[in-house]
Formats: sequence, C-alpha cells, structure tokens
Amino acid sequence: MAQQFDVVVIGGGPGGYVAAIRAAQLGFSTACIDATKNADGKASLGGTCLNVGCIPSKALLQSSENYHNTLHGFAEHGITAGSVKFDVAKMLARKQDIVNKNTGGITFLFRKNKVTSFLGYGSFKARVGDRYQIEIKDGDKVDLIEATHVIIATGSKVRQLPGVPVDNQLVLDNEGALAIPAVPKKLGVIGGGVIGLEMGSVWKRLGAEVTVLEAAPTFLGAADEQVAKEAFKLFTKDTGLDIHTGIKLGDIKVGKKDVSVNWTDASGAEQKNVFDKLIVAIGRVPNTDNLGAEAVGLKINERGQVEVDDECRANLPNVWAVGDVVRGPMLAHKSSEEGVAVAERIAGQHPHVDFGVIPWVIYTNPEIAWVGKTEQQLKAEGVEYKKGQFLFSANGRALALGDSKGFVKMLADAKTDRILGVHIIGAHASELITEAVVAMEFQASSEDIARIVHAHPSLSEAMHEAALGCDKRGLHS
Repeated sequence: MAQQFDVVVIGGGPGGYVAAIRAAQLGFSTACIDATKNADGKASLGGTCLNVGCIPSKALLQSSENYHNTLHGFAEHGITAGSVKFDVAKMLARKQDIVNKNTGGITFLFRKNKVTSFLGYGSFKARVGDRYQIEIKDGDKVDLIEATHVIIATGSKVRQLPGVPVDNQLVLDNEGALAIPAVPKKLGVIGGGVIGLEMGSVWKRLGAEVTVLEAAPTFLGAADEQVAKEAFKLFTKDTGLDIHTGIKLGDIKVGKKDVSVNWTDASGAEQKNVFDKLIVAIGRVPNTDNLGAEAVGLKINERGQVEVDDECRANLPNVWAVGDVVRGPMLAHKSSEEGVAVAERIAGQHPHVDFGVIPWVIYTNPEIAWVGKTEQQLKAEGVEYKKGQFLFSANGRALALGDSKGFVKMLADAKTDRILGVHIIGAHASELITEAVVAMEFQASSEDIARIVHAHPSLSEAMHEAALGCDKRGLHS
C-alpha cells in the first residue's frame, strides 16, 4: 500500500520547501519531493534559488566587489595594498560552501518539523477518489505515494535560445555562469535583465571584457525610467559594461574555443563579436514538463503555467500551484509567500498575498530595488501623483561609506498622499526597500514616513527626505 500524506509538495525550492514546513507546522502529515542533487548524489533542497541562482550569485557578487574595491575603492579611505590577487577556485569554493550551508539548513528544518523528504522527480500517476497518486522516479528507483492535497512548486527552467544549445563550457546558462573556472578575456551576455547584469558585473570586476546584447528597445524596461537611465549610465561608465539595446541577433556559431555572434545594432548596422564564453540569459519558463498533468486532467496554459485562481487553486480539487509555475513575477520571495498562504488555506485560514507590494531587486553595484507603480505607469494610467526624490550624494552615511551613487524616489497620490511606489538605486537598496513595502502594505502616506524618526546618520534618511520631498519640504535638498 502506498504511503499516505495529507499534503505532498512537488518541488523543493523557495515556494515548495516553505510550503512543506508551514503545512507540517499546521499539523498535516507532509512530504516534499525534489530531484536536485549535490556533487555526492545526495538531495540538495532549495531549488534553483539556493543551488544555482539567488544565493550563489550573491556570493560571487560580494567576492568580486571586494576585489574591485581593494583595487579601486579603498584608496580614498587611505588604504592601499601591494600586489592584489584573486583565486577563482577559492571564490567558487566559498560560493559552494554557502550553498551547502543553506541547503543543509533546509534538511535540518525538515527533520525539525517532521517533513518527509523524497529524492526524485514527482509526477501525477492517477486520481483515486479524493486522493492523488504521485510517482517518484530517481533513476531506476520508483516510489508511489498518495496525498489528499498536492502543491505544485516545480519552479522554472532556463529559456533556451533556438539553435544554440547550452553546454556550460562555451555557451552558458545561469548555472554555467556561476562556475567559470577562469576569467574569460571576452565574455558575451545575451539578455540585459537581472541574471545578465549580475553575472556580467561579476566577471567584469574580475577582469573580463563584457558585452551585453539586449533585444528590447529600452534598458530595464520593467524599472522606473529615471532609475533605468541612471543605471545605464553607471553600469557603462563606472562598471564598464558594454551594453547594447534594440539589437537583432543573427548567426551564432560555436567553435572549438570561442563563440562568434553576428548581430545588428539599433541603427541597423551589422556587428560581430567573438567571445571566449557566451552567457544566455533571456529569461525563464515554467517547469511543468513531465508533471503528469494529462493523467489527472490538470490544466496547463499555452505559456506552460498551471492555471490557478487568485488563491493558487488549480482546476482540480485540492490541487494547488505556487511560484514560477503560475502567473505573477518569478521571484523567490513571491514563491515563498504563496507557499505559506496555500498551506494556511488548506488549514482553513484566510491569508492574503498582495502582488502590488512585492519588492523587486537587482543586486548590481549600485543595487536597484523598487515596489509599487513606476512613474511611467502612473502617467499611462492617468493617475495624478506627486514626487519626492533625494540623492545619496547628500546623505552623510553614504558619503562615509564611499558609496554615494544614486537616489531614492517616492511617488504618492496627489489627492490622498497614499504611497504608490518607491524606487531606489544605490547602496543597500535591497535592505532599504523593505521600509517602503511595510508602509505600502499598511496603506501609509508619504507624510507617515516623513513623520517617522530615522536614525542619523543612516542610509534610511534618504527615504525620509524623499517622503518630505513629496510635499516640497525637504530639509537637506
């Protein structure tokens, strides 16, 4: 007889493992199925984010930034160094150690919360009455379990460039970009989004010549236009990335030691680059292949997403889906919140996830973070708004850090003063944005932020000044 559970989660990434832990906390017998393995062939929970995405990329970003600052940033502090060297192998080893600590932490949390973990690929086998049979394949080993509730959290996979297969030797995806054994002299990046910019920044700081090719006519089109314009200037001038937008790709030929890329620039001129390595970062697609959807009648749309309602319910009773496999932004923290919400809904609770206040972050230098509406969106929607902005170059803490690039911009409703959006480009923007998220979740006004005492000196004072600026009463601008 198949082992039975109240809740089975397919996928052990940020949405899946969090959903499993919360379900177990609520008293359900819970299992989590994930196929990710480490170098030893053991289960490595955490999905793309912890294994080959968010966590390892931040480790390399920090290592490369430390090296860059040693060469170029510390002199103004009166600190000089002799012969400065870096060890790529050691950087990669540190990155992997951080990954192992994080994934091992999930294993500990599963034991603590009594979540049963299965290693393998989970898929629907059949529906028997009010329960679902889930098949788990790990090589030749096949297990069968049953569940009353199933949460699909299988995440996403790299969008492939047609005709250019990823081998992670010359043509790299995010996983390959995190494991380049030596700094390439010339590195090409197709895609000017989060992954392309972050990985391009890492290897540029370590000495590579980096060319970013973006098909979209604008740079960082999802971000506020003013922030995107400032980012483009800083990334090209300070970081040294060679960024081209509005390009059209031509033939891409993979040789024995390099990759040649033919492309047409925005003016129509034909160009050609020969790269030692080429990173393909053109987005991600839902990972719903081989889920066994047809076996039980699970509805998958033309984009490969599991069709769900506003509460993450699929078209089948007691089947749910969260994270990258459903509508909404492909963000780890969005996935986790949906996972928690689903577990609580199964328990009869009524949680709420507001997509309007989910923060976005790009971990470049400077960092970029935002929440809510952009200025161009408000204009397009005909919303009357007011704006407050404050430069980090006028912030004492930023000057002391030696990192005073960028600004904070706050947008508020012209009539009600309710905060509609906050956009930051600058040091530690990923941390500063949370104040805006909390404020917007509680429907705060710009005056609410303006009336709150912010520590001095701190970067958060820039948020305070931006709020004051919405009523044209900034104290330091």
